Amino acid sequence: MKKLLLGGLLALAMVFAAHADVLALKGDHPDTYVVKKGDTLWDISNVFLKDPWRWPQLWHVNPQVKDPNLIYPGDTLNLVYINGQPQLVLNRGRSGDVKLSPEIRATAIERAIPAIPLEAINSFLTRGRIVQPGVLDSAAYVLSGKEGHIIGGAGDEIYARGSFDPNSTSYGIFRKGDAFIDPDTKEVLGIDAVDIGLAKLLGSEKDVGTLALNRSTQEVRRGDRLLPEEERRITANFFPSAPEQDIKGKLLAVEGGVSQIGNMNVVVLSKGAREGIKEGDLLAIYKTGETINDPVTNDAVKTPDFRAGLLMVFRVFDKVSYGLVLRAERPLRVGDSVRNP
Repeated sequence: MKKLLLGGLLALAMVFAAHADVLALKGDHPDTYVVKKGDTLWDISNVFLKDPWRWPQLWHVNPQVKDPNLIYPGDTLNLVYINGQPQLVLNRGRSGDVKLSPEIRATAIERAIPAIPLEAINSFLTRGRIVQPGVLDSAAYVLSGKEGHIIGGAGDEIYARGSFDPNSTSYGIFRKGDAFIDPDTKEVLGIDAVDIGLAKLLGSEKDVGTLALNRSTQEVRRGDRLLPEEERRITANFFPSAPEQDIKGKLLAVEGGVSQIGNMNVVVLSKGAREGIKEGDLLAIYKTGETINDPVTNDAVKTPDFRAGLLMVFRVFDKVSYGLVLRAERPLRVGDSVRNP
């Protein structure tokens, strides 16, 4: 896969003018914070804010500092008030209250602290796919391992049959997973293509190809499907914001198939690029209200839905998206709603 990782950073180079209300700070917030190795921007926002998802409002862009949207271990964040609004001001690699001046920083961008723990989403950025119905069914498939072996692992050679892209020698190996279905419209939104491995096409004769397995997450089986590796830009440089349009969707699945969803779980949403979803969009998670019996009228009454969490979209497909749960105030479940925060 040809990919360009634009950095595991959250750009905080703007203040959201749409929110004129004063940010709610935690009662025990510090006035100064020195960034440590292993910090994330979400961690730091939790130090200062009652609602850490509003971190862009806390950030003050200082034009004297080169790359003010990047924060590094050793940098000092000072809490000040500008026009009555709390703001964080960055001092590059220093502690204490010092005068800022223009300077050149040689630290590599990769050393800047990430927005979120990237280990939680790395495999979803680079490997997993959600494809449209029929894509896997028409793709080339694994015939067998070398010398008739049924199962293969990294380092083995396999045979596959089907149509091979003459412009591609690198193929992902996938197994058909669950179908994601819109619970309201019953539309099939996509098919989970489960990542099995990666192989290099060594050669082909007619419709039979020989491939060398470079990587495998589990045993390769007969019938597993091959798709050319995607050539796309992979970004982990998120600009957090509310969606530009009203979004009303559902949680369709959670990684690992657990029954309850919590902090830093990866979830699948029922909305994607078709609805205007973008990487970095923040969505609130709502639990469905209960249906109770009215003791006076004996009617069944549904109580209002209530907000129970927050997620950030980090990868978008045509009709579905991957999101990372940043905050779960109550146990969440598949079927809970998502909407604008």
